[in-house]
Amino acid sequence: MSPAHGRLRRSPLFHRGAGPKGEGVSSTHRSAGPLVLAAATFSVVTGEMLPVGLLTSLGAGLGVSPGTAGLAVTLPGLVAAAASLLLPVAVRRADRRTVLAGLLLLLAAANVLCALAPHLAVLLLARALVGVCIGGVWAVAAGLGPRLVPPERAARATAVVFSGIAVASVLGVPAGTWLGALAGWRWAFAALAVLSAAVAGALALALPPLPPEAPVRLATFPDLLRTPPVRRGLLAVALLVTGHFAAYTYVRPVLERVPGLGSGPVSALLLAYGLAGVAGTFTGGALAARDPRRALLAIAAGLGTVVLALVPAGGSLAASAALLTVWGLLYGGVSVSAQNLLSGAAPQAREAGSALFAGVFNTAIALGALLGGRTADSGGPAAVLALGGALALLAVPAVARARTRRPNPAGTGRARARA
Repeated sequence: MSPAHGRLRRSPLFHRGAGPKGEGVSSTHRSAGPLVLAAATFSVVTGEMLPVGLLTSLGAGLGVSPGTAGLAVTLPGLVAAAASLLLPVAVRRADRRTVLAGLLLLLAAANVLCALAPHLAVLLLARALVGVCIGGVWAVAAGLGPRLVPPERAARATAVVFSGIAVASVLGVPAGTWLGALAGWRWAFAALAVLSAAVAGALALALPPLPPEAPVRLATFPDLLRTPPVRRGLLAVALLVTGHFAAYTYVRPVLERVPGLGSGPVSALLLAYGLAGVAGTFTGGALAARDPRRALLAIAAGLGTVVLALVPAGGSLAASAALLTVWGLLYGGVSVSAQNLLSGAAPQAREAGSALFAGVFNTAIALGALLGGRTADSGGPAAVLALGGALALLAVPAVARARTRRPNPAGTGRARARA
């Protein structure tokens, strides 16, 4: 055990905060903590994807083309990939409650700047700040659920934290798009700023002190990548997320192949996909509590099969609807299952593992959208589905070889004691 770790464990702050088994956490913190973390992930995902529903009005308001306005979506993802690795290092000794509340306040300020942006350069500056918040929140919050609850509830707490992703898709982005159509795109960003500030206050009130379990250093990342289960788990995440976003980014033209399917039914199908994603997050969390590797293995095999099956199902509304719903259910379990897998692979460096996970995830989003666009231009919707399904199936052998022990919230403390 290093001297720094010894000082941390002897400090009064450590004993007042949430330990690896949730020691020192009141019943109020245990019930509210995962929920406010979910509110934080909801806020950053809504902030990341909000411009998708506002591109036309955003471009018109700033005097640029919708394609140029699309930089407001691309830039935060690229910044988030870097921030997820660098920010935990920069704040390695700071209380995680303070870090998260500060990031949500920064998100609120960035959205105010978006709402007031007079031209594209200012908007992109604000969106870069949003990217810092996305990467920072995911790197810090993803592994905190088990510190707030008893070990038997750790997987469910992680699922609650990750549910913010699916709820943002079902509720957050559509609500922002609706407000933008009703009152203008600037008011959509202003409303998100108010929400982010409120979540910052909730984090400060509902979370206990959360000192870092072990300071994250840049050298920690290559050490983790030399661990075979971590490396293979991250490879599987990269393949799954790249494949998903390559196909899902262009799911609307895929659905429009169905004869007689108008914009209304397409929106209903996408809503069903989002609701299935919420259910999939908790289903995946329950399965991952028992065996995260098998859960992710089933998800990868199922996701690849379902996406490929949409190619011949294009002429049938019933088949397309059923497959899209199963797609949402399966993809909803990706994040929570992968997080549990990585926690089991590196229990002594849970936050560093979460940072790598967030970096790979955000990079894969950008890569998936890029590959999907190139494939759609050259081969059409069927080619996009074939690409997405093939990448998901390639994740199966990577997951199969990523053997880890079952994730245990107490593992960090035991590993540190053995050191």
